[in-house]
Amino acid sequence: MGFSTLGLIISLAVLAPILLLVLFPPQTPPPVAHVPRALGWIERAGQALCLVVPAITQQGELAGWWAIPTFCGLGGYYALWARYLLTGREGATLYRPWWVVPVPMAALPVVVFLSAAAWLSNPWIAAAAVVLAVGHIPASGVIARALAPADNDNS
Repeated sequence: MGFSTLGLIISLAVLAPILLLVLFPPQTPPPVAHVPRALGWIERAGQALCLVVPAITQQGELAGWWAIPTFCGLGGYYALWARYLLTGREGATLYRPWWVVPVPMAALPVVVFLSAAAWLSNPWIAAAAVVLAVGHIPASGVIARALAPADNDNS
């Protein structure tokens, strides 16, 4: 155990845009969907782990080129938050696909944390990212599927 400034920065960089939901809540809420309780618990555990573990575990030797996918993933995540703001703050926008990725707002944080784990040579961040992936991506998929009929009505 130990403190990692870079780990803290990565955690805060992923957390920061979520605060937009407080300042700019959805004009129309996302669809109501039943996420299985166990999946919800795993999702929350993964979120908590990914916010805490990078900061409280020491990094190893930096693997410099892994910073590229870390920042690209973060840039894509920020672009999707911009999409949310620029398209009228519809809650459904948070669960809409992008390119070939069905739930990019759930997948990109996982990409950021996994690549950060490689960049910082820290297997604990990778473990936290796997827990996040197991819970967050399927839970977002459940909500996205609930959204699908509404999207077809607008087409």
